[in-house]
Amino acid sequence: MRVILVPVADRPECARALQTAFDLGKRLEASVSGCHIRPHRSSEVSLSSAFSEAAWRRKSTKKAPQAARALYEQIAEQNGYKVVKRASANANAIWAEKVGSPEKLMNIIGPVSDLVIVSRPAKTGGVADVFMMSALIESARPVLVLPQSGRRKIGTKIVIAWNQSREAARAVSAALPLLQRANEVTIVSSGTEDRLGPKSSHLTSYLAHWGIKAERIATRGRDVESELIGAYRDAGGDLLIGGAYSRSRWREKVFGGTTKFLLRKAKVPVLLLHS
Repeated sequence: MRVILVPVADRPECARALQTAFDLGKRLEASVSGCHIRPHRSSEVSLSSAFSEAAWRRKSTKKAPQAARALYEQIAEQNGYKVVKRASANANAIWAEKVGSPEKLMNIIGPVSDLVIVSRPAKTGGVADVFMMSALIESARPVLVLPQSGRRKIGTKIVIAWNQSREAARAVSAALPLLQRANEVTIVSSGTEDRLGPKSSHLTSYLAHWGIKAERIATRGRDVESELIGAYRDAGGDLLIGGAYSRSRWREKVFGGTTKFLLRKAKVPVLLLHS
């Protein structure tokens, strides 16, 4: 991972996301790209009327870009990062401002990043929710979703939610730089591993090729979400990795599912990949 992207606004949850990004950046020798996205006055140009209307209702909209940049530069300096205008092989801080909608812009800036960091929204349907879902669905990159509050340092004890799916396998592959630097890695499978796909034992062997030693935990599979979080707590986890939408998004929306639970209800840092 060489480029970590963080959408930035002058908000406490963005400050925590930036602190986490720069901490990971130092460990991965990665640049941290901060981007303030503001809507066009026309919702048709911004695409998302919810994003446009909510953002323009804020009295501080005109000052929002300057405040976001000031926050970004302050945290970059605190972490020993130099703000530069052009990308290079060195780990630096790079600032950008974009006009448009998160849905549109995440298609452009997301794929040329290695990791996107956002905060879990306090409510569904607001501006923060638009950013989270746009990052997950449009960027085609792993997205680290952080709780509204919590620890700054993550990734020392990583738990993998394994369900034999391609989505989970791709998430693990994308997170290899983090897994290689973790002190402990735990693989949690739920119920009988009878799907068509690699079992947790196969994943353990795969990770061993990368020099990663992983422990395995199998839960009963009666209550997948609560058992997963229970195993995460028992392992002392500080980051949960999983694939997003192994079932269709429509089925998740109607019937619920693990992805929805991790996005909406789990109060832990989760790294998800939807591709």
